[in-house]
Amino acid sequence: MSNAAESENPGGFQSFVEALDYPVHIVTTAVDGERAGCLVGFAGQCSIDPARFVVWISKANHTHRIASRARFVAVHLVPPGQGLAELFGSATGDEVDKFAAAAWVPGPGGVPVLSGVPAWFVGQVLDRADWGDHTGFLLDPITARNDPAHARALTYRDVRGLEPGHPA
Repeated sequence: MSNAAESENPGGFQSFVEALDYPVHIVTTAVDGERAGCLVGFAGQCSIDPARFVVWISKANHTHRIASRARFVAVHLVPPGQGLAELFGSATGDEVDKFAAAAWVPGPGGVPVLSGVPAWFVGQVLDRADWGDHTGFLLDPITARNDPAHARALTYRDVRGLEPGHPA
């Protein structure tokens, strides 16, 4: 197959990506009493049976350093209007204790589970894969909660204007 279409529109992939809209998630984790969490734009279910989910975390991110040693990771849908996206997306754990400003409870393995989110699950890390500037964390969901009263979660378009705490 020819690369003619690609050479005709070199910005085509970026235009394709800009047209996408998908949920963003807050990922939290903890190891040896050190907590971390960040807003992630790359995540999704990757297997039905067995159930599996993957989150990609930027290698530049403080959360990446903690998650790289973690056994468990929590994945949260982000509610609009609570400031959680800005807290976990624009501040870095290198400088700010995000959990001092957010309501949470300890989950399996001490993983912080955020309060007031529409849905969350905690997954056991089964594998990690180096994929460019992000690492993929393959998760086996072990516990979850969903609040059907919160019908809408934040999407990529909702947070496009946030200034990240770290470059990708």
